[in-house]
Amino acid sequence: MAAGDDPGRIAKYDVKYVGREQVDEVSTYVFDITPLKMEKGQRYFQGRVWVDDKDLQIVKTRGKATGLLKKKEDQAFPTFETFRENIEGHFWFPTYTRADDVLHFKTGPDVRIRVSVKYTNYKRFGSTIKIGKPTQVDPRSRKASQPREGPNAC
Repeated sequence: MAAGDDPGRIAKYDVKYVGREQVDEVSTYVFDITPLKMEKGQRYFQGRVWVDDKDLQIVKTRGKATGLLKKKEDQAFPTFETFRENIEGHFWFPTYTRADDVLHFKTGPDVRIRVSVKYTNYKRFGSTIKIGKPTQVDPRSRKASQPREGPNAC
């Protein structure tokens, strides 16, 4: 879920409805998310998700990355909490992420981690495309030249 929020990934998770909660002024449905089966080389999300009850968009997540580790691999992931806000009326973007956790490693001392990320200044991206006359690029000089004409043009 956290990896791109791809709706097709939901089938890889056990999703349990927990109830309803207010997140700030937003009424939400609350779900606990756990991977059904972990596959080698894949990362998963394990935690809780709050979903806006009108737009059905994720408002908040709290959880951590998880996945299969190799036998001698020693990794630990903090629990993150991410808040999203409605931008321009229908886009829900992350605006704040935080973690304050102690990571427990098998091979070394525990490590406390604090992370705080604030996302700001979301702007709508737009572009204009203009298709002009085709040119051929000489791979040796990287300069654009006019396309060849005639019977031997490639």
